[in-house]
Amino acid sequence: MRASNRANAHIMLSTLLTAASLFLVPALAVFADEAWNVDYHFALLGAPKEETSFFHQPNPSSRASLIYTLSEQHALGAVNPRDGSLVWRQLLSSDGVAYRTSFLRAGEGQDVVISGIGHEVAAWSAADGRLVWTLSTDGPLEDVEILELSDGKETAGAKDAVALSSGANPTVQRIDGASGAVKWQFNIDGSDAPYQLSASSTQIFAILLHKTILGYVKLRVVVLDPVTGHKVDEYSLNSENELSTTENIVSVGANSASPMIAWTDSLYTTLKVNVVGTKSIQSFDIAAHDDSPIEHVKVHAPYHVNSLSHFLVHYQTAASHWADVFHINLKNGKVEKAYSLPKLAGRGAFSTSTSDANVYFTRVTRDEITTVSSASHGVLGRWSLNTFGVAAGIGEQVEPIHAASEVSVKGDTVSAIRTTILLSTGDWVMLRDGKGIWNRPEMLASTMVVTFALPADAATLVQQLEVEAHSNPVAAYIHRVQRHLSDLQRLPSIIVSLPQQIVKGFLGTSADDLTASDTFGFRQIIVCATRGGRLVALDAGSPDKIVWNVNVADLQPGQSREPFLASRIAGVVEVSSRAGAGIQYNATNGQPLAERLPVVPEGPQVPSSQVVLYTMHDGTLEASFNRTPAWAFTPMHGERIIDMVPRPVNDPVASIGKVLGDRRVLYKYLDSNIALLVTAQDSMGTANVYVLSTVSGAIIYSNVHTGVDLTIPIASIMSENWFAYSFTNEASDEASKGHQLVVGELFESLVPDDRGMMGATTNFSGMQTATEPFALTQTYQIPEVISKLAVTRTRQGITSRQLLAVLPDSNGIVGIPYGAVDPRRPVNRDPTKDEQAEGLVRYTAVLEFDPKWFLNHQREIVGVKNVFTSPALIESTSLVFAYGLDIFGTRLSPSFSFDILGKDFNKLQMLATVAALAVATFIVAPLVMRKQVDQRWRFL
Repeated sequence: MRASNRANAHIMLSTLLTAASLFLVPALAVFADEAWNVDYHFALLGAPKEETSFFHQPNPSSRASLIYTLSEQHALGAVNPRDGSLVWRQLLSSDGVAYRTSFLRAGEGQDVVISGIGHEVAAWSAADGRLVWTLSTDGPLEDVEILELSDGKETAGAKDAVALSSGANPTVQRIDGASGAVKWQFNIDGSDAPYQLSASSTQIFAILLHKTILGYVKLRVVVLDPVTGHKVDEYSLNSENELSTTENIVSVGANSASPMIAWTDSLYTTLKVNVVGTKSIQSFDIAAHDDSPIEHVKVHAPYHVNSLSHFLVHYQTAASHWADVFHINLKNGKVEKAYSLPKLAGRGAFSTSTSDANVYFTRVTRDEITTVSSASHGVLGRWSLNTFGVAAGIGEQVEPIHAASEVSVKGDTVSAIRTTILLSTGDWVMLRDGKGIWNRPEMLASTMVVTFALPADAATLVQQLEVEAHSNPVAAYIHRVQRHLSDLQRLPSIIVSLPQQIVKGFLGTSADDLTASDTFGFRQIIVCATRGGRLVALDAGSPDKIVWNVNVADLQPGQSREPFLASRIAGVVEVSSRAGAGIQYNATNGQPLAERLPVVPEGPQVPSSQVVLYTMHDGTLEASFNRTPAWAFTPMHGERIIDMVPRPVNDPVASIGKVLGDRRVLYKYLDSNIALLVTAQDSMGTANVYVLSTVSGAIIYSNVHTGVDLTIPIASIMSENWFAYSFTNEASDEASKGHQLVVGELFESLVPDDRGMMGATTNFSGMQTATEPFALTQTYQIPEVISKLAVTRTRQGITSRQLLAVLPDSNGIVGIPYGAVDPRRPVNRDPTKDEQAEGLVRYTAVLEFDPKWFLNHQREIVGVKNVFTSPALIESTSLVFAYGLDIFGTRLSPSFSFDILGKDFNKLQMLATVAALAVATFIVAPLVMRKQVDQRWRFL
């Protein structure tokens, strides 16, 4: 009985906070005065692709343009060039499939844009992104183009599109621009692979690739009539022994007055050009300008049939770049070199703009932007660049990758220019006349892993406080005095900044100050590792500006990596991968600190704790201690492992049990070495859930669900002594298709004040399997799919937890209070008074998502892949960071802000009250003393 009383005393403080919060409205996601203030959202598109990024006028009657792009993350959208805000967007692929090709086309003077990805061709309203029509093809798309002219005349209404698809039955289809109906279809015979389409004012050309016996590639051209789709001609270009791979085909022009095909040899010494429709091939020598070999050749040409037949060839080496401009004679199809643009150091980017029939080329370098006419090399406009205005690593040179421009021409000069540039840092910036207008951090859309880190100054303070917390009172007092004496060295700077700090204290902005003076831990550094090999740091309290951005992996196009991030040392971030050594960086400024040997073993991994290393081998989950095999989990025949979620390493527990309404204790089953394992059996449509001891490999809990739709993700989470997972049921004769959320809690015993088999145990080993817990589970019907689950984290674990659920269908995140899904909610009866004291309510099978639970409010958070949480320095608050296509962050107080004053606290009124009391005391004190003296004389 005494042990139970001691447990009650140990638990009471933390439980009062939890119970108090449950009596109130079921935990708002954020407070009303914090909405749109403490949270932030980056609506991103991803890295824009060069061939699918352009300026276009959504309303043909207006000269106002928008910037359109179809990104590498398959997000289609329009951006306002004035401020970089997102006008509209559509996510064309959300299933994680990386398509080899994607297309975005806009017809001149048209109010629609046409996209192509996978098997889908779709038309979208250029003004608002509304879907106009969609068409599915039998095979994967290889190209999509818009027919500007037909039979030499402009088409009435929407312009038609033409699509080239591969697969078992490759075809060319002409699609009605207004309805999406197929006007005609041409079936491609033979084994040649479809490559690309090209069109002139009178013909359509299908470019096919023919593989020779020696392994080379020959170009085959099929000429089609645009009205009937019948084959008019067919010929092959004499490119044998020249093309060893399709990577040497640098351009297939489309929708120009004179479309052409250009390719090079493997060493980039000769440029071959063919005007499509003719069989002649013209060769041009590529002059080497330095000792560095040419790495990249790119052709820039206009995409309008009424523009001049001029094009630019861009040559890039590791150290420099230059370009040649060519003209095509429409009468005889002859190609001539017109002029060259000089070699300049570093990387360069070129873009093509048109005005009426004139063509202009814009060149972007590290130092300047220049525009020339395609007819002559004379510079029509020049603008200096001091900086691109983006964060980069120390000593890193920011380079332009590709650009798109819109020019305004007056007379013989370019009076104004707007240029969007994708930089080597991953930023997408807009320059107007050489000056930065906005910056979109599109590199964050490819975030793979995330970690939180305290700034160096705040980390030092936390370390000092932890030393004092774990010392005896005398040692802690001496340590604090020494710390304050050390702080006196900063007294002059503190005095200087004191007036500013007082003003900020009155205005309630102290928590939003610089990271160095962050006393609440709201301004932690969020470090993101991107797919492009960069580390990008954000300030959780002020995310509008990138803190630092460094390149940690020199990846070639098409390469990928699997980075691992950790902040094991306060103020330090460590990044590692299977292919390279771990490197430590200063969390405040991104400077590299040290390098060490690789710490991540080879082979695919399941997330692990500090004790056990998990690996997957031939469908079997294997666990090892210090690389010594310990146990293995082999699924049944036909069963596959979907996910494994261990209990977090940093998962503090404030109480070892739950205090019931009658003050008795229900002891939790607390084991740091447990994990939730989810498997599936596709043939049976079943999902199996196991709770494993990660030390012994024993199964301490299991459950099976039948009729599960295994094409939809199963989200799972484990924290403290409870777990949760969500799945979707298939429709059946007995029930309709529905979404389920299962929550389970593990206890040492279901009898209050009884620890079961643990009560008589003085020593406990994780290798023992006899101490299985007692599980309480409850299932809830939820309105939509949950793709990812997470849980809030606080420093001491006293604050009640919230279950964070990502909702992909509604593009939102909800914070579900644990009390709403507590498995101990009474079933088929009302709660007793003792249960009401605990905050328990009657169980209902349907769990509706309260609008107040939505963390994102009215925002749409698209493409979220994961949610990461971190404790603040104060116990009440947890920081939340969600990433995927979009970036979203906020801070939550599940048990309300019990350890910090709210923004509605009137500091001026408090100080005025204290001042009034002081004045009143000063005035009344002499009167009271005089009265006391008079009373004494009166008695005498």
